[in-house]
Amino acid sequence: MKQSLQLRTSQHLALTPQLQQSIRLLQLSTLELHQELEQLLTDNPLLERLDDPLDRSLRLLSDGAISQQAPVGDAPPEGPPNAQEAPAADADNYDGPAADTESTSSDADVDWSDAGRSKAPDDEDSRPQLEASHCTLREHLMEQMRVTVLEMRDRALVELIIDALDENGYLEESLEEILARLPEELELELDELQTALSMLQSFDPMGVGARNASECLALQIKRLPAIPMVTRRMALTIVENHLTWFAQRDFNKLKKALLCDDEDLREAQTVIRQCNPHPGSAFASDVSDYVVPDVIVKKARNGWQVSLNNDVMPRLRVNAMYANLLKQGKGEGAMGAQLQEAKWLIKNMRQRFDTILRVAQAIVERQKNFFSHGAVAMRPLVLREIADTLGLHESTISRVTTQKYMLTPHGMFELKYFFGSHVATEAGGEASSTAIRALIVQLTGAEDPKNPLSDSKIADMLGEQGMVIARRTVAKYREALKIPPVSLRKSL
Repeated sequence: MKQSLQLRTSQHLALTPQLQQSIRLLQLSTLELHQELEQLLTDNPLLERLDDPLDRSLRLLSDGAISQQAPVGDAPPEGPPNAQEAPAADADNYDGPAADTESTSSDADVDWSDAGRSKAPDDEDSRPQLEASHCTLREHLMEQMRVTVLEMRDRALVELIIDALDENGYLEESLEEILARLPEELELELDELQTALSMLQSFDPMGVGARNASECLALQIKRLPAIPMVTRRMALTIVENHLTWFAQRDFNKLKKALLCDDEDLREAQTVIRQCNPHPGSAFASDVSDYVVPDVIVKKARNGWQVSLNNDVMPRLRVNAMYANLLKQGKGEGAMGAQLQEAKWLIKNMRQRFDTILRVAQAIVERQKNFFSHGAVAMRPLVLREIADTLGLHESTISRVTTQKYMLTPHGMFELKYFFGSHVATEAGGEASSTAIRALIVQLTGAEDPKNPLSDSKIADMLGEQGMVIARRTVAKYREALKIPPVSLRKSL
């Protein structure tokens, strides 16, 4: 076989580094964007941030005195005189869409009244405000044990049981299992562990140390104050013997088993509802996650106005001193590449927020009824409709609407919330699935507790309003809304 060399020309698509960065920045959430930005600021000395939260803070010298130097944000950049006079190009700065009016401010606009004011040592504002340490369930129980239990042997047994509790305050292991894994030379008996458990069950919170939900509720009912004896005895009988019927709201079987009427059963039900089936949940250290909106929608005279949230928009620029050195030919090749990367980042950052604003405006334009009347007026909307309107690809719209949030008069919503499938109506139109969910919430919220609406009845009521929907679809939407079935919504 003879070898030969051939040249061919072909066309193919390739993602440039600038386009790859633009796509990556577009799909990042606000938190991820700022984390990415901090890393880029560390790696690239030609890139600087104008909205540094430490710019306005007071700075201390080595001797403890307050620095009289102007804040970094107001100080002119150090360097050659011509570097200070050279204006930066528009492509090298990103101050947000309202940079010309909001980002330029003089020292007169800054309130320095409290900056250098000395405070007395006993002034509460001069002391650091520290958050109190979180008390765990184990620490809370150990404090009570040190006060109430005197014998060292009993303390050791109670502490052993405390260590066996789960986060809800339940004792998952049986006393027999705890006794089996202890050394035989301790000569422990099961009665000693039972006594230690009884001591623990007398602690606060009520119900701690229970081995199941029935025992947890019974411990609390026994300690609830101001409960009539008859009602307390009936409530104890329900949680100890008929808790499954009570959970299923099978009130007819309960009344037959207890030989009582609706009024007596209602009083016992009220007592049981005062109990907490998870007594240790109050000591959980769950931290709430807060969402910062990317866009804000407000009511204006001519309709609904959409604006970007300036608090989450970083203000970037190219360092003037380094840029001037590069213009004079004093920089190295690496600095030239970093200058180009800084310009790319500033341009892509501007493009990211402009795209988010355009998509948000298009969504608000099509969902005007939602902002005026609520979720029941939501219209069907798909990604292709917004993509065709803005001349963008559906994947771009998907990236923009993921983990981006909009603050509206009705609450905080992810941009994907405004997109949904449609259900046909008898009139030939379409209804949004979000609007149907809102109607299901309204119907179940206004139903008679003694005779709640079944899924079939809800489907019929929606059909009367022109929305053709199957019973299984109602059940799917109801489960997604975390609405219990009809048997669990029934009450006396």
